[in-house]
Amino acid sequence: MIQTLVATLMWALVASLLIFRRKRTDRSITYAALTIAIAMTLNVDAAYSAVDRLLGGTNLATLIADALLMTGLFFLGRGVMKTGEYRPRLVRAAVSIPVLLVALLAITASFLLIDRGTTTTRFMIDLGAQPAAAVYSIINFTYCLVIVVAMLVLAIRQYRHNTGIQHLPAALLSLGSAFGVALCLAVIVMDVAHATGHLDLMHTIQSAYDPLSVLTFVFLCAGFAIQPAVRRAQHRARQRQTVALTAQLESLWHQATRARPGLSQADPLAASSEDPEGHLHRVIVEIRDAMIDPRITFDISTDDRDLLERAESHLVGSDSALATTSPVPYVEERES
Repeated sequence: MIQTLVATLMWALVASLLIFRRKRTDRSITYAALTIAIAMTLNVDAAYSAVDRLLGGTNLATLIADALLMTGLFFLGRGVMKTGEYRPRLVRAAVSIPVLLVALLAITASFLLIDRGTTTTRFMIDLGAQPAAAVYSIINFTYCLVIVVAMLVLAIRQYRHNTGIQHLPAALLSLGSAFGVALCLAVIVMDVAHATGHLDLMHTIQSAYDPLSVLTFVFLCAGFAIQPAVRRAQHRARQRQTVALTAQLESLWHQATRARPGLSQADPLAASSEDPEGHLHRVIVEIRDAMIDPRITFDISTDDRDLLERAESHLVGSDSALATTSPVPYVEERES
């Protein structure tokens, strides 16, 4: 049941990423989600049994699923790292290709040493007492732990440096990564306890496995799914603010272009085809040109100068424009 829920969450994340991130050139997170979704699907009992039967019934599907999970986490870690400029050396090393390849070779070698028997959907429960199986699982989850710790470091860093609604995805990713760290540590302790015969300890920790799995994937999926939505909301808010600032400068702009005709008069078609920010930039430039042209006299009030500076700050990415600019009525309201 838990594996089905996790697989469903991952496929929902894949769908959302394909919809909202389809125009992005970096597809690391999308590849990661797809790879992990396949891995989680293979962990569903019915899917696992069917696939392993096709592979000879020797639990080879376990190795494939775990290798896919590790590869997916590799892409996930790289995707998180690329979202910011903070890339410490240890994090870069953790999400490097050599580390992934070494980990994959290590789990493959240890997997081949396990007396696997026939297909079982309870691989570690049935076979975890074997030292080779314990080593296999410990290597697997140690690699996962390294990647998740790297993601946690990056997510916390992003949370500290983000503002406003940008805190939300970083907070969700931080929580998901923290639960992921706890999950990996719990599995490693269970592996050691199982291999050394401390079954009471194993069963005690085992009760936390399912909740930690769900919490890890719920928060990570929510964090990655909400990132594009937050960016889109911010983009729309910025566009609205751009239009508002342009409308507030419209009267001053017309005065400036009457005093000193600019591109808007020389090539109206080109000027009208600009995007909102390009148009605002044109408005600011033509007002500034009129102010500094020694051939004419064009003075503006202190309020207009403040408005112009806020518009310039908005174009270069300052949030002060968003905070201080008063709302502008819709065109229909102004004309009524």
